[in-house]
Amino acid sequence: MFLDFDLPDDLIAQSPAEPRDRSRLMVLDRARGTIEHRVFADLPVLLDPRDVLARNDTRVVPARLLGHREATGGRWEGLFLRELPDGAWEILSRTRGRPAIGERVLVSNGLPLTLESRGESGSWIVRPVEEAGKTGALALLELHGQTPLPPYIRGGREGEGDRSSYQTIYARRPGSAAAPTAGLHFTPRLLDRLADRGIAFVDLTLHVGPGTFRPITADRIEDHVMHSEWAELSAEAVDRLRERRASDGRIVAVGTTSARTLESAATSGTLQPFAGETRLFIRPGHVFRGLDALITNFHLPRSSLLVLVAALAGEELVREAYAEAIRLRYRFYSYGDAMLIL
Repeated sequence: MFLDFDLPDDLIAQSPAEPRDRSRLMVLDRARGTIEHRVFADLPVLLDPRDVLARNDTRVVPARLLGHREATGGRWEGLFLRELPDGAWEILSRTRGRPAIGERVLVSNGLPLTLESRGESGSWIVRPVEEAGKTGALALLELHGQTPLPPYIRGGREGEGDRSSYQTIYARRPGSAAAPTAGLHFTPRLLDRLADRGIAFVDLTLHVGPGTFRPITADRIEDHVMHSEWAELSAEAVDRLRERRASDGRIVAVGTTSARTLESAATSGTLQPFAGETRLFIRPGHVFRGLDALITNFHLPRSSLLVLVAALAGEELVREAYAEAIRLRYRFYSYGDAMLIL
């Protein structure tokens, strides 16, 4: 199956390129079936001045919580998912034993959380102590949380600089448990060079959930149950995207999250404003209506993100590209190198 490949551990990037736009860029031309090797800083000359980059402005929150159970002293780990209207939090958690409803956990830096009830799909509903609860979830996470790095980066442990490195420079709307990693390659200088060339930018939002890392375990791709994520494409953004297309420009999605948002907004056949949860699973056979090109990183085996890339570029070309990337020692995954699919 094209979803499977063997990757040497030393090709999994543990830190980003410095500067960010010096990462490598593999360019796939779908019409010609060719592969070219560049660097990300070449992007302005690889795009047309009429093109528009659709980028995800979500902001990663310090959603990883480390602490211990007050009653037993046992280690406890949690991942913040969302704040509920009454101030409680929905989280995923991991610890030894069976925590009881009413039990408290103490997060590092002294934040007590009470386990109130079980949520959906194995989650917990927890509540900060009354005094802390008045502060608001995002402020508390900034004080007590850590960057939710994926486990393949230093075991998920936050290091010096990760709070800025695992964040796009245009991140604006807090809500993600993972970074839209294709956007990590942009620098202020590169954005200026793109703008000077006439290339436009449109912001949309998709708050990335932990389900983005969930592997496909079904024997058939179409049997995979896709996770849900909240996305928004404004009416103003739609107007700007349509204007560029009307001038023969391409909509270039920056990352699979932007691609998923655009395609969710184009299910009627044309781009329309969109706001809400999407469970759209983009797989081979999908007809793309919301984008014309894609910037993306190199993805995990058996991931829905790899399936999306294959749906756009074709299974054979993607298989060839990944084999070439491994042979030439491209850096993989969140802090790794990038691919431009034209």
